[in-house]
Amino acid sequence: MNWLQTLAVVFHVLLAFSIIGLVLLQRGKGADAGAGFGAGASGTVFGARGSASFLSRTTAVLATLFFLTSLGLAFLFSQQKQPTSVVDTVQQEAPAPAPSQLPGLGLPPTGGTAPAGTNAPATNAPAPTQQQPAPTAPSGK
Repeated sequence: MNWLQTLAVVFHVLLAFSIIGLVLLQRGKGADAGAGFGAGASGTVFGARGSASFLSRTTAVLATLFFLTSLGLAFLFSQQKQPTSVVDTVQQEAPAPAPSQLPGLGLPPTGGTAPAGTNAPATNAPAPTQQQPAPTAPSGK
């Protein structure tokens, strides 16, 4: 991972924690209903109306930056040319050709004749067969 990718990941994580913190600071919609019945003061650090606008706008800006850094990280990590797995680093050997495909060994192909341009003699004769003795009839003794 190069320094740009590391910087982008660190910034992305900081944005994520900032968004979490801002969301936890905001008050929910149900908090205003409780304040109307005398459950406590409805004001906050930023004022009664200003808190929703400031915190929600800041959250929207941070969320936009979060999405942009997500896209940037996806692009940065898709441009890697290095293998990311041990399996990707293993080099495979080419399979050895079958004996009938090796040139110059004098082996005829399966058709029974030698290919043109080789020194092997043509073999059209059938392969010798073994003679089996004729079965004998069992004697009645």
